[in-house]
Amino acid sequence: MLFFYNLFLKAFSAGIHIASLWNPKASQWVIGRKSLIRQIKEAVGNIEGPLIWMHCASLGEFEQGKPLLEELKKSHVGHRILLTFFSPSGYEIRKNNSGADLVFYLPMDSHRNANEFLDAVNPELVIFVKYESWYYYLTELKKRKIPSLLVSAIFKKEQTFFGIFGGFLRGLLENYTHIFVQDLSSFELLKKYRLRADISIAGDTRFDRVTAILDQPFSHHHIESFCRNSEVLIAGSTWEEDEKMLAQVSKEIPALKLIVAPHEVSESAIEKTKERFEGSVLLSALEADIDSSHAKVLVIDCIGMLSKLYRYSTLCYVGGGFNKAGIHNILEPAAYGRTVVFGPNHQRSAEPAEFIECGAGFSYHRQRELIEIVSRLLEHKSEREEKNRIAKQYVETKKGSAEKIIGYIEKNRLLSS
Repeated sequence: MLFFYNLFLKAFSAGIHIASLWNPKASQWVIGRKSLIRQIKEAVGNIEGPLIWMHCASLGEFEQGKPLLEELKKSHVGHRILLTFFSPSGYEIRKNNSGADLVFYLPMDSHRNANEFLDAVNPELVIFVKYESWYYYLTELKKRKIPSLLVSAIFKKEQTFFGIFGGFLRGLLENYTHIFVQDLSSFELLKKYRLRADISIAGDTRFDRVTAILDQPFSHHHIESFCRNSEVLIAGSTWEEDEKMLAQVSKEIPALKLIVAPHEVSESAIEKTKERFEGSVLLSALEADIDSSHAKVLVIDCIGMLSKLYRYSTLCYVGGGFNKAGIHNILEPAAYGRTVVFGPNHQRSAEPAEFIECGAGFSYHRQRELIEIVSRLLEHKSEREEKNRIAKQYVETKKGSAEKIIGYIEKNRLLSS
């Protein structure tokens, strides 16, 4: 199986180098790894103190890992945090704003890279968040007796871990010192396949992350002026199909204001979003004090603000439910105590179905359904407020994952004082 794994690595690397000729993200992936080991050696040599290495595949995994990162920085002030990303969508956004001491791409998995990387970094503890288990890194960590944790992991029977190459992939998991899974079904699935690894249920660190955002001060004069005395639907991480549906909502419920934060924020994508909504204005235009008193739709043309915007909402909509990848994070609006509406493709995580069951979330398939859901919730304030209360309670009762993982680290003395 190792032969096929190496074949996959070579094919992936070749494919992404070819794609880099026209794809900007592939180009970032390639350019970011030039002379990478040398850059890491130089950077590590310029800091003092033992290192904790946290790896995240992309931005979503970073948001999950951030509560742990922040707690470790508080409890082990003499340690330095090295954060690595596999994808450009994580690295490029957080390379200058992550809370870590060092941020790099992860060198491609290979025997040579794993050895050179670990020689340079020599971490005291390693934390992988949710996904990505790399053979050479994990086997070398185990060989060197460096404790490694997989946190916020979730497993489903349709994953490749349980398919034709499942034996090899599950073998990778046995290199971890401990695996913290999100739920009982993941735990039972790993036990069913007799995984020889220490496993426990710790929940999902995303709940710690979204509740921590509530305590961060945030104020935006222009957005507050736009929202004033109006009912506002905030739509986050929207795609084209979401926006077409929402544009009709805006037409049929003229008193409702919309704030739309598209998933794609390139100049061309933002312009298309703006064109879909009559009477729309860009946030950058508001901030430039361009007259927009006529506007009833505000398009957010920047990144990093969405999780804080939901506090201004009456209702929330989370996009992605008409795409193969599925809906985005519904926990961010729920943390503020907001009812959430989303499209039909929401099976990748458990929360949407649980939201629907407890009445704090609504899924729809057709345009008319969306308009009816929004109209009813706007009209019946007491019903909406009860659903908002349920949404907030749902998030509050599930936080505490980071505390459990930190407790394990301290109890087993995985870090020096």
